[in-house]
Amino acid sequence: MVHANAHAPKADGALRLATVNVNGIRAAHRKGMGVWFAGRGIDILTLQEVRAPKEVVENLLEEITGQDWHVVETAAAAKGRAGVAIATLLEPQDARVGIGDPYFDDSGRWIETDLVAPDGKILTVVSAYVHSGVVDTPKQVDKYRFLDEMIRYLPELKATKDYAVVTGDLNVGHTTRDIKNWKGNTKKAGFLPEERAYFDRFFGEEIGYVDVHRELAGDVDGPYTWWSQRGQAFDNDTGWRIDYQAATPELAAKATAAVVDRAPSYDTRFSDHAPLVVDYQF
Repeated sequence: MVHANAHAPKADGALRLATVNVNGIRAAHRKGMGVWFAGRGIDILTLQEVRAPKEVVENLLEEITGQDWHVVETAAAAKGRAGVAIATLLEPQDARVGIGDPYFDDSGRWIETDLVAPDGKILTVVSAYVHSGVVDTPKQVDKYRFLDEMIRYLPELKATKDYAVVTGDLNVGHTTRDIKNWKGNTKKAGFLPEERAYFDRFFGEEIGYVDVHRELAGDVDGPYTWWSQRGQAFDNDTGWRIDYQAATPELAAKATAAVVDRAPSYDTRFSDHAPLVVDYQF
């Protein structure tokens, strides 16, 4: 089994960044994540919903990548939940856990690392996993609290770093282009008007990040990054675009290609999400 984008050419000076919710790194490894990774030319890999302790993450990533990459990670205090990680060929200069609110420090939902980009400037890469939420429950309250922290912190990140990119499963479809059956989901977590308003601010003049995937894909449906495990959602491409690379304008201007590595078939998926892979040309 070969993924459609395997061995895709990468220009000299390009930095290839992939993000994926692995839905449990043990299961992803068992289901062939390494097959997808091989020959893909990735320089930085961010993961969400890792659901494993540090030693397991490092060992499995070594098997998946075939080499001893630099890994930073944070697990959730709740065993078997959340967890985010960044694996990189570039040596981390610094790493920080949490988005600022101590309430989320052990939630396994935000980790960032500073890397030296090919042009010598500092590139800060974030792996983020926003709560899925459930309407009218404490889970939705936590989701809004986390999104509020992003509203507070993203401008600071943008103002203090040469380049910054927030990658990961942000669990909100921004526009009607981002969900196949959007009309039936306007009252459900993930497509609530109140949630989408945060993304208007993220990608609007107020905060000024760029939705790199949407910018390069244009005004089209999807391309989707997540499909329900139920029914024929994957086969019918009834998906959601909820995985992002949100970059500061200086970095976004360097993005040349964005691809969703959708598996060839339902039974060859290693997760219910597909990787989002972006090339940045330095």
